[in-house]
Amino acid sequence: MTQNPPPARRAVPRRPVPGAAHAESAGRRPGRTDAPGVRRLNLSRVAQAVHDEAEITRAAVAERLGLTRAAVSSLVEQLMMAGFVAESGKTFSGQAGRPGTALTMARTGHAGLGVSVEVDALTVCLVDLAGTERLRLTSVGRHAGADPRAVLRDAAQLTGRALRVAAREDLAPAGVDLALPGLVAEGVVRQAPNLGWNAVPAAELFAQALRDDGAQLPVGSDNEANSAALAQLWAGAPGGARTFVYLSGDIGVGGAVVLDGELLRGAHGFAGEIGHLVVDPNGPDCRCGSRGCLERYAGQDALLCAAGVDPREGLAALARRAADGSGAPEARRAREAVEQAGTMLGVALSGAVNLLDPETVILGGFYRELVGRLAPAAERELERRVVSGLWGVGSGRLRTASPAGDAARGAAGQVLRRVLADPLAYSGAPSAS
Repeated sequence: MTQNPPPARRAVPRRPVPGAAHAESAGRRPGRTDAPGVRRLNLSRVAQAVHDEAEITRAAVAERLGLTRAAVSSLVEQLMMAGFVAESGKTFSGQAGRPGTALTMARTGHAGLGVSVEVDALTVCLVDLAGTERLRLTSVGRHAGADPRAVLRDAAQLTGRALRVAAREDLAPAGVDLALPGLVAEGVVRQAPNLGWNAVPAAELFAQALRDDGAQLPVGSDNEANSAALAQLWAGAPGGARTFVYLSGDIGVGGAVVLDGELLRGAHGFAGEIGHLVVDPNGPDCRCGSRGCLERYAGQDALLCAAGVDPREGLAALARRAADGSGAPEARRAREAVEQAGTMLGVALSGAVNLLDPETVILGGFYRELVGRLAPAAERELERRVVSGLWGVGSGRLRTASPAGDAARGAAGQVLRRVLADPLAYSGAPSAS
């Protein structure tokens, strides 16, 4: 039965594909796909269009991309043969001509795997081409000071379990990305103070552990806060923001910056380390070698210590004591610790806001559980220190992260972005001429 066109899906930030624009610049008429390089590029553009819209007809793809319907039909045929795109079975009426069959991303075949290595846990996330999370596995364990090889071997074994589930679901991961704490560049953890890692070739060690477990996949890596920030962006950041600062509360404090839909990496890939902004030059020593860093006040370990909460009781005990309005000493101490953490968050964030002028600040990790108690003190500092006057108390610019956007999910998403950027490289088929 013919249906009306589906309602527009929420806007998804789209990264322009280099050179997509304008085949005219190479002397080619727009819409032609006879040159192999142009066809390869247009395969990516069509795959991305279907991914972004969830359901879209060939005619709508052609209109969106400025290609002929015949060209799009040929490209879609190749993507369907390679297992990237499928027909949903629905039809939608257009302005002219017969109804079009809706296209969607394939639910089997190509997929992405993300592995988050945290101080107290390992998480593996499997995501299909449509962006649906198909599996999540978590293993809890304290990794601070542990041998990196042992930690990454455990991560590889957890990934092996995920691969076996993927095979039963008819999913074939195109790669696996690690989301790692600390300074990460070219697969190496240059420094991760909370793990005690320095110059650890994490991607190489993990890939070898995978091979030892009988699996061989391309391995990528990134900082965990970068991965989580990208997951927030791709899931639809609060308020549709495309320029934001992301904070991840964990044992330490991770941070990332997204400017106009692009991750800010800096000259060496180390941008966003807000946890090591100094909020009190005379404050306590930090594992990074400095003193008075934000995470010495607003990291999980520091906050529990300041509140007098046994780490084994964890954040639930802290939240319970902070919510206790009585004058009991332990309740008072918990409230004071949370307020101090919120104040220091506000001090650090005010500098970032003055420098970057973001639309919003997104609080992830354990901050999601405490945002109602952290935000008032943080907002007071932002109101006092941000020169624009746009960050007053009650401005709503401090937002809670979406639970759909964590580091493991973002790492899996980075694998899928590489697939969508060049489907032909993952199709196992030569380019059509």
